[in-house]
Amino acid sequence: MRADEERPDGGWRLYLSCATPGTKHWWIEAVDADLPHLLPHGRRHMVLTGAGTLAVKDPVILHDVEGWHMWVCCHPLSEPGQEDRMSTWYASSVDGIAWSMRGEVLRGRRGAWDARGARVTAVIGTDPLTVLYDGRPTAEHNWFETTGIATEVDGVLVATGDSPVAMSPHSDHALRYVAAVPLPDGRVRFYFEAARPDGAHDLRTSVTTI
Repeated sequence: MRADEERPDGGWRLYLSCATPGTKHWWIEAVDADLPHLLPHGRRHMVLTGAGTLAVKDPVILHDVEGWHMWVCCHPLSEPGQEDRMSTWYASSVDGIAWSMRGEVLRGRRGAWDARGARVTAVIGTDPLTVLYDGRPTAEHNWFETTGIATEVDGVLVATGDSPVAMSPHSDHALRYVAAVPLPDGRVRFYFEAARPDGAHDLRTSVTTI
């Protein structure tokens, strides 16, 4: 299940990243409706509030026979000017509304391309758990993340390789926020933000076999 998809019990749910005006704080809400076009007027639920020292955003949601799973991007806010730092925490839920944070599962690696932070953006396999994530080496690369792969080992996600697996050939090389949508024929359609030659970023898509 992505951040907007049909609920197991019928109806639709949209998870939203919400910013607190005038601050670096974010929180996550869910909106339920019977049909997709009714979501703008749906039932709102607070999912994760974050805290004065923590912003939570960009959830990746999966539902299976074991329940609901979330990988959430967390930004510590305790040091002014350093709020771009990020890591990914895992949370679980019985109903997709009340969540329990289970701990950090992916963080940047010192001296690596993802040193400043690592944010899960898509689940592309479950046996073992395999994810796409984006990261950056420094604060100056904020908004210019590139994408890597990580696989679960002993309850945490471990990056694969020493370099990104996807980056734009242009400008700042940004290729981030990759989402993966399985297709009926077994292929996967990816949506992602990517830099173009003039420095602007496009929303692009591609289809491939994993």
